[in-house]
Amino acid sequence: MKFVDEVRIHVKAGDGGNGAVAFRREKYVDRGGPSGGDGGNGGSVIFEADPQLTTLLDYRYQQHHRAKNGEGGMGSDCNGRSSDDLILKVPVGTLIRDADTDEVLADLNTAGERVVVCKGGRGGLGNMNFATSTRQTPRFAQEGTPGEERTLRLELKLLADVGLLGYPNAGKSTLISIVSRARPKIADYPFTTLVPNLGLVQYKDGLSFVMADIPGLIEGASEGVGLGLQFLRHVERCKVLIHLLDMGAEGEGRDPLHDFDVLNEELRKYSEELARKPQVVAANKLDLPHAQERLAPLTEEMRKRGIAVFPVSCATGQGMQPLLDAVAEVLFTGKTDKLHVEPPPKPRAEKKALPSERRPAEAPMKKTAEKKAPAKKAAAKKAPAKKAAAKKAPVRKAAAKKVPAKKVAAKKAPVRKAAAKKVAARKASSKKAVAKKAPARRAPAKKAAPKRARRS
Repeated sequence: MKFVDEVRIHVKAGDGGNGAVAFRREKYVDRGGPSGGDGGNGGSVIFEADPQLTTLLDYRYQQHHRAKNGEGGMGSDCNGRSSDDLILKVPVGTLIRDADTDEVLADLNTAGERVVVCKGGRGGLGNMNFATSTRQTPRFAQEGTPGEERTLRLELKLLADVGLLGYPNAGKSTLISIVSRARPKIADYPFTTLVPNLGLVQYKDGLSFVMADIPGLIEGASEGVGLGLQFLRHVERCKVLIHLLDMGAEGEGRDPLHDFDVLNEELRKYSEELARKPQVVAANKLDLPHAQERLAPLTEEMRKRGIAVFPVSCATGQGMQPLLDAVAEVLFTGKTDKLHVEPPPKPRAEKKALPSERRPAEAPMKKTAEKKAPAKKAAAKKAPAKKAAAKKAPVRKAAAKKVPAKKVAAKKAPVRKAAAKKVAARKASSKKAVAKKAPARRAPAKKAAPKRARRS
C-alpha cells in the first residue's frame, strides 16, 4: 500500500430541506387550512479517528466529499426526512487544518475521537407554522439554509513512542526489524527507506511500545534537502529519540561526532520542542574493524558533554538489551539517568604572570632594592662609631633598630649606666611628689560621703 501523509480535500455539508406550502383538502371539510410540513436537516461532515488506518491514500484520489441534503416538507403536515451525517475515517494522529486560513480545526490523536468540521443546513418551516388568527391561509414557507463547505488540508503525524534518527544507511531499518516484527526494505545504498515504518516492540513484563523509522536525514533537511522535511513531522509526537551514529561511514567529511552535531542543528531549526526531547545515542556498526577505533574518541568527547553512548551492532544484535533498557526507563518512569554521565573534572590551571602582563614599575623597583642592600650593610658596620658620638634619644632609637641587640649591649654599657642613674633619679623625685599630693586628694573624698547620705 502506498503511504500518503498529506492531502488536500474539499468537503460540504448537506443543505436543509425547504418547507412545504400545502392546504388541507378533504371531503366534507371546508377550508381545512394550511398543512405544509417542515423540511429536513442536511447531513454534517464528521471526521473520525480509526486505529485500523495508517495512511491517507483514500483521500488522494477522491478529493470532494459532500453530505446529502435534507428532504423537503410535504402536505398533510408531513415533515421532510433529515439526512445522515457523512463520516470520514482517518488514521489516528491526523491533523485537520483549514487550507484558506491555516487554522487547526482538530487533532485526532485518540482512537474513536470525532469532530464536526462542517455543519449541515437547517430545514425550513412549512406554511402551517405561519398561520395566525388574522392570517389563516399563508401561501408561503421558509427555505432551508445551506450547509457549510470548506477546503481542508489533512496531515498525518504517526503516533509512536520512540523515533529513530540518523544519516541515510545508518542502520535504522535493521534496528527496527530486529526489535519488532516490522519488515522494512533494507539495502546497502542511501535513502532505502522512502516512507516511515512502524513496529511494535515487546519489552519485559508485558510492556510494549511503538517505534517509528523515518527516512534518513542529511544536512539541510530543515530547509527541504533530501526527505527529512517531509517526514520530520512523524517524530514530533515521540517521547524518546534514538540517535544512531554510523561508526563505519566512509567519505569526505564523515565523522560520527560531526554527524551528531549536524542532525541536532537540523532538529533545532525545524522545531525547538523536537530538539529538546531526550535522545539515546547509539554507536552502530561496531562489527566493522575500523569502527572500533572510532569508538574510544567518540565516547571520550561525548563524556565531556555529559552524554552516554551505547555501543551496538544491528547486524549481530550486540548491545541491544542495554539500549532497550535505557529507552524503556525514559518511557515508563521518566528518568533520564542512564542517558547522562558525569563529565571528567576540569584541571585547575595555575595562572602565571607573563612578562607582558607585569607592571613596568616592578623591574626597576627590584633593581633599586638590590642596589640598596650593600648600602644597608655598610651602615650597620659604621653604626657603633656614630652612636658613640651621638647622645640624642631619637638617634639612639634608630640605631637600635638597625643594629643587632647583642652588639649594641656590648658597646654601649657605660652609656646605659649613665642613663639608668638619670632614670632612677627621676623616679625618686616623682615618688616624693606623689607622696606629698596624696593627702590632698583623699580629703575631698571623705567629705563627699556624708553629703550623699544626707541627700538620701
